[in-house]
Amino acid sequence: MDKRMVEFIRALRAAGVRISLAESQDAMFGVEAVGASNRDFFRSVLRTTLVKEGRDHQTFDYFFPLFFGSGVPPMQNIPDNLSPEDQQRLQEALRSLMGDTRALRQLLQQLLQGRPFSQEQLDQMGQQAGLDQGSEMYQRHWFERRMNRQAGMQQLQELIEQLLEELRQMGMSEQARQELREMLQQNAEGLSEQISNYVGAALAQQMAQQEPQPKPDLLDVPFTQLGQSEVDAIRDEIRRLAARLRSRASLRQKRANAGDMDPRRVMRHNMRYGSVPIELQFRTRHVKPRLVLICDVSTSMRYCAEFLLTLIYELQDQVARTDSFIFISDLADISMVFKHKQPQEAVGQVLSEHRPGYYNTDLGNSLNTFKRDHMDKITGKTTVIILGDGRNNYNDPRLDIAQDMQRRARRLLWFCPEPPSLWGTGDSDMHRYAPLANGVYKVGTLRELASAVDQILTDG
Repeated sequence: MDKRMVEFIRALRAAGVRISLAESQDAMFGVEAVGASNRDFFRSVLRTTLVKEGRDHQTFDYFFPLFFGSGVPPMQNIPDNLSPEDQQRLQEALRSLMGDTRALRQLLQQLLQGRPFSQEQLDQMGQQAGLDQGSEMYQRHWFERRMNRQAGMQQLQELIEQLLEELRQMGMSEQARQELREMLQQNAEGLSEQISNYVGAALAQQMAQQEPQPKPDLLDVPFTQLGQSEVDAIRDEIRRLAARLRSRASLRQKRANAGDMDPRRVMRHNMRYGSVPIELQFRTRHVKPRLVLICDVSTSMRYCAEFLLTLIYELQDQVARTDSFIFISDLADISMVFKHKQPQEAVGQVLSEHRPGYYNTDLGNSLNTFKRDHMDKITGKTTVIILGDGRNNYNDPRLDIAQDMQRRARRLLWFCPEPPSLWGTGDSDMHRYAPLANGVYKVGTLRELASAVDQILTDG
């Protein structure tokens, strides 16, 4: 039992649960005190001693049955539940299916008798499916599908339908056939559940045997690979990140206001002193930017848009003015939402009111709406930032409008999470938009996004 608990703790650590050595010892002492005979007490002791944060409860509940469950679902011997006449019909129907492969007939017999897979069967299927090469729990569903194919579960369903058809022709009543179908389906689900438990336990065991890998810095995790716990952690961290960017921007602005000496202004200002430079004049370089944000909030861009909007509005004291728009199939003005709510609350409201669909992104149509209703918001002092991957579902990209926006603005910048190697692939128009922009920033991670925002504030 101690060895099993150690493996369980190692698997939890590999899954991201923080467990100290002292907490592991507390778990051992707790189990020693209450014993393992009562499963509920045993589980409660481990949960209380090992889990500190609410977000880890789900991980604990996922792994516990993989280490301390039987792995064998309840199944029933179907012929025992049939009348003698129906048992006879069943035997005759089975003999009529003798033309099917031997392995399938054996599996059907196993299903009827309610016998779970033996350890030898599971090990053989797991080996054929390459389960010993698995190392992460996200691979579980893939290995389950492979093992189900190895077991012949799909062909088994077809064989069940053939069996029921044979029984219908032999005169078995519809009610009896329906009851038989339900019992067969329950046993089939039991076999599939046994495969699922086996795969999960095997992967958990292999995770426990690995040395814990250091987690990458959240700033460097690609947005496309973020899990829900990592997204929550970034939301907690982003206010502190904004504070650091604000401090850096304020320091740069202070230095810029001191600036370098401006000889022309010195001479002109000191003409009243006979051009003797008594009062020095300096260049003031830093000007707060005026921003227009146009953000793609479709499924692939959602986290990136959320973090950009939050960062920009946390840094409003470093910006002269911000007008914000979002789009999927059409453009929506969201600027007013941020006038009455805190940034994270406002972003949450915007995203909840504009949920993504599937394959309906249309930047060209959104740019057309911007030209019709909001083009006057772009002046020679405006920095336009378009956040998107340039994937337009083969719609008209309206490059003419993007070019017009670039001419009217101080500069037009693209924030794109995809590398240039993917531009122009599939429905991507990014290779056509990029030449029309004054610059393209890759923003696939929070660090890249923060760096891009920092550079915008640097060159106000």
